[in-house]
Amino acid sequence: MPNRLADATSPYLLQHADNPVDWWPWGPEAFEEARRRGVPVLLSVGYAACHWCHVMAHESFEDEKTAEYANEHFVAVKVDREERPDVDAVYMEAVQAATGQGGWPMTVFLTPDKDPFYFGTYFPPEPRHGMPGFRQVLEGVDAAWRERRDEVGEVAARIRADLAERAAVYTVGSGVHQPPGEADLHQALAGLSRSFDAARGGFGGAPKFPPSMAVEFLLRHHARTGSEVALEMAARTCEAMARGGIHDQLGGGFARYSVDAGWVVPHFEKMLYDNALLLRTYLHLWRSTGDALARRVALGTADFLLRELRTPEGGFASALDADSLDPATGKSVEGAYYAWTPGQLAEVLGAEDGAAAAELFAVTPEGTFEHGTSVLQLPADPADPAAYERIRAGLLAARSRRPAPARDDKVVAAWNGLAIAALAEAGALLERPDLVTAAEAAADLLIEVHLLPDGRLLRTSRDGRGNGRNAGVLEDYADTAEGFLALFAVTGDSAWLDLAGVLLDTVLRHFADPASGALYDTADDAEELIRRPQDPTDNATPSGWTAAANALLTYAAYTGSETHRTAAGRALAIVGALASRAPRFIGWGLAASEAWTDGPREVAVVGPAGDPATALLHRTALLATAPGAVVALGAPGPADVPLLANRPLVGGAPAAYVCRHFTCDAPTTDAAVLAERLGVRAG
Repeated sequence: MPNRLADATSPYLLQHADNPVDWWPWGPEAFEEARRRGVPVLLSVGYAACHWCHVMAHESFEDEKTAEYANEHFVAVKVDREERPDVDAVYMEAVQAATGQGGWPMTVFLTPDKDPFYFGTYFPPEPRHGMPGFRQVLEGVDAAWRERRDEVGEVAARIRADLAERAAVYTVGSGVHQPPGEADLHQALAGLSRSFDAARGGFGGAPKFPPSMAVEFLLRHHARTGSEVALEMAARTCEAMARGGIHDQLGGGFARYSVDAGWVVPHFEKMLYDNALLLRTYLHLWRSTGDALARRVALGTADFLLRELRTPEGGFASALDADSLDPATGKSVEGAYYAWTPGQLAEVLGAEDGAAAAELFAVTPEGTFEHGTSVLQLPADPADPAAYERIRAGLLAARSRRPAPARDDKVVAAWNGLAIAALAEAGALLERPDLVTAAEAAADLLIEVHLLPDGRLLRTSRDGRGNGRNAGVLEDYADTAEGFLALFAVTGDSAWLDLAGVLLDTVLRHFADPASGALYDTADDAEELIRRPQDPTDNATPSGWTAAANALLTYAAYTGSETHRTAAGRALAIVGALASRAPRFIGWGLAASEAWTDGPREVAVVGPAGDPATALLHRTALLATAPGAVVALGAPGPADVPLLANRPLVGGAPAAYVCRHFTCDAPTTDAAVLAERLGVRAG
């Protein structure tokens, strides 16, 4: 019999709708029930593509005896962390503070007042590798609750106080409200250099996550200062990822992370946010260097998004699962869809092409993954491109006949915003208008389903229906605004700029601290949790704080709004404090600070629509490597975009104006001159 999750829209919650555990969705009803019964809350947080979430579900949540005990002694609450990142954030901070580590599934025990008092992540069904069994944990927590309630209350109170003290660091400080200066940016570069893995690319050791935000900073820093060190770290990292197993060599796109330091074996889930960010990263690397591999990877990633993550409504699904059915065993196995043996290659391609494929993709008899299988890599460019394409197409077709990983098809506003920005830019720069069309369709979905009449956003939708229980958080507003601003730059349609302004005004009204300029992850009228979440550091995605700062700065460059520019500067003040200590985790803020330091440059392209000279100037402007450069396109005459106002044609010809803070150089009609002013790569 289905439990209370049967009516959920989250694919993750629906995965648990038939569990014998009597799950409740997050909401006041669950905590009222815990208070009525006098029992603690068992909070389990995960997401649909999470491998260890599936493992714990099969081992414990589907076990009748474990479920019976949990139902008798707890109110069990299941949360999709992607739907409720605010809930995830506050309790993950408590887990990390208490245990020194975090991850999913996250398991937290709460009082009926939502205060946490015992923490963990994955628990096995029986004691294993120094971890207690889940049934042991349930029994121990129940005993503590019944026999040592005062002690539990004291622990919960200490944890709440500690979380409040941690939060204060972002709003109480020196009173300095300026973005980082040249010295801070140089220290950030030095910090990244110290942790850079020169042999294998990336930063630090295993596991390795794609450092998209840090690479964006490095590319912008190189463009502004000419630092070859910055460019080398960016290029080496991108090449290593592109050639490794983390990159899907057949279908394009990237897995979540590499379990090893050499990018060989991935954790196979494929997330929309990673691929949107990496598409833009490789696109910007190509824009800076002309690297053919970067261009190929960017296009392959864009094609993956359209082929495998696009929803019927025009949005983009959240993720593909790491696990899929292995026909040989009849079980769901991580990586089964992606791994190969030499024999399987030969079976699909024939002996000759199978042997060539094994050499090309580093597939060995011993295997690089599990049970003699290998994850495909591309150690070197193929000597015969035609043979490579034939082999790749054959393997991709064969793989498509394997049981596919499940898809989490909910649409998350923030991640779709990242995809919109990446696809719009890629379509314009790589001359793929279908990518721009896809970006516009996703943006239309966000407007029609997620954007409410009062300028507020819903975070999630599914099947074209918004989920009103999931209010947008800061990253939703910031990344959606980023996507709309990118569409304005590419299409010249000022409606996108206006919509970005609506979202950013909501950020200033409901997410900003008026005294400090700091930004909160949730609105001032959002559900009250044990603390209001706030974090300027990047995780798998740019922090909402620095993403908002970047979008505010871009919007100010288009409109001349000192209000938005001042807000951006105040928000970026935190970057200086973290630049030297944690540059890997403030990359988006460092990238925005590079734009602030450079101006950013504002480019107004004025000319008749459809005129080849206008189109050439516009494309040249979009190819600018100047950090955070903004591009406005419009016809001559009255303009509703301030950057385009009073910008006439020159001698009757289309012209480009390059400005900083609305103070402009002499306009030019020559695309070569414009390219020189904006740092456009020759050729």
